[in-house]
Amino acid sequence: MKTYQGSRTIDGIRVTVDGQQLEERYDLQRFTDSGFEWTYEGREPAQLALALLADHLGDDSRALVLSQGFMSLVVANLDNDWQLNSADIDNVLEALGEQ
Repeated sequence: MKTYQGSRTIDGIRVTVDGQQLEERYDLQRFTDSGFEWTYEGREPAQLALALLADHLGDDSRALVLSQGFMSLVVANLDNDWQLNSADIDNVLEALGEQ
């Protein structure tokens, strides 16, 4: 089971998967050039949603389709420092009828 974490530090925003930096996945869709962000709906949170789903699902096409809804339901509501695991993401996708 993977663990995703986000935090705001003096050095900026840090998002990891199992302790390693999460890729922005600009190769799939470039919503922004500014990296990740969360706690609101927008381009940077959309980039985070896409990157989380692409890593979790291992299916780029499906991640693209689901990223906006996932951003609205999950990423926009994350705290400043947060943690999600694979089961958390699966539960959201199941609730959306996408599992």
